[in-house]
Amino acid sequence: MGRKPLDIDKFAMDLVLSDDLDLKKELAKKITDLAYKKGIYLASIHDLYMARGKEEFSGWTIPAFNLRCLTYDLSKAMFRAAKRNNSGAFIFEIAKSEMGYTAQPPVEYSAVILAAAIKEDYAGPVFIQGDHFQVNAKKYGEDPEKEISGLKALISETVANGFYNIDIDSSTVVDLAENDLKKQQFHNYTVCAKLTHFIRQIQPRGIMVSVGGEIGEVGHKNSTCEDLRAFMEGFKGVLRKGLVGISKISIQTGTSHGGVVLPDGSIAQVKLDFDTLKIISKLARDEFGLAGAVQHGASTLPGEAFHKFPETETAEVHLATEFQNMIYDSKHFPAELKKKIYDWLKVNAANERKEGQTDEQFFYSVRKKALGPFKKEIMGLPQEIRDAIAFEVEQKFEFLFKQLNAVNNKDLVDKYTPLKRVITRRRQEREAVTHDGEGAD
Repeated sequence: MGRKPLDIDKFAMDLVLSDDLDLKKELAKKITDLAYKKGIYLASIHDLYMARGKEEFSGWTIPAFNLRCLTYDLSKAMFRAAKRNNSGAFIFEIAKSEMGYTAQPPVEYSAVILAAAIKEDYAGPVFIQGDHFQVNAKKYGEDPEKEISGLKALISETVANGFYNIDIDSSTVVDLAENDLKKQQFHNYTVCAKLTHFIRQIQPRGIMVSVGGEIGEVGHKNSTCEDLRAFMEGFKGVLRKGLVGISKISIQTGTSHGGVVLPDGSIAQVKLDFDTLKIISKLARDEFGLAGAVQHGASTLPGEAFHKFPETETAEVHLATEFQNMIYDSKHFPAELKKKIYDWLKVNAANERKEGQTDEQFFYSVRKKALGPFKKEIMGLPQEIRDAIAFEVEQKFEFLFKQLNAVNNKDLVDKYTPLKRVITRRRQEREAVTHDGEGAD
């Protein structure tokens, strides 16, 4: 008798629904091992971005998708859209804050995405990114080392679970009260350099983790070329000589995370500064060899704006809130579950309601906080409902791939990110001990 085929759907669901961290780790290892056997592997986008910095290719923008809910279903939809468009350049990401309020620890997030790749018979590199590993300015001001230590612990956990792309956001400690640009960026580039150094110490052998920096906090003052030069000059001066630095730079161009909600619940139109994106992207490549600028907070932009990202040679664009909106507002999402969630928010998020907010504004701004508490109920919806919602989002993925011209690049991506057998630091140390013991004999 042949071996019973592995039920990858069950593996994924058990991983998502279990509260036992040890079981999650066990399931994640089995999924990761199986993925590797099928030519699916977690990878760093660093080498691809370095090639972009050398102008070895151009004309497309890489989308980075934050999946806050129905991650298994939406990942399958993403891989289907990618296969149809022969795309290999797309990133799955999750922010430090999102891991908490969506109840998706790194070990679960990366393994669920690999399970989706297995299910859809996808092959090649899979890029998973830690988004907005952000410095809390208040806590940093009170105790810088403690705040940095917390970020180091997060980085260690995520890298150990295949997050080989890390976006450091220390733009929160930029001090605009200073007149000198380098002084404004001092804490930003210093913290970014320290964390980059740490990443280079703990990254697996054979993997060069892609690290992103940020010079302008989203929702604040638009970035300038002078800001970038001040940051990069300071960063290079602080980073230990010989270490590889960042591969891209996030900037502010007029957007805000989640968009600006009007009293009727609609999203305000945003005037995004594409000229800044174009100018800073070119400067980042020409002077510093980076892939270019990264745009945050873009998912709620009007559809007609997205073709401008590849036209301005933007390296990467981050997309999150719109997919959450599509889930909640789908005609397939059960009305009774949505009401239950909103009733829960009235009680459990009441302290987050701002004066003068309408119900529409309040629920829009806080409903992401219900995704963790209601994760099991949402994932427990009948498969046909989840499939119907995922199909709607899949059409959006397809639209974005085409608008960003992130199509027909699979061979190029595979060229710069070949399959590597990842050897973790723990395994390296174990092998070194074994080797020393054999030599002593």
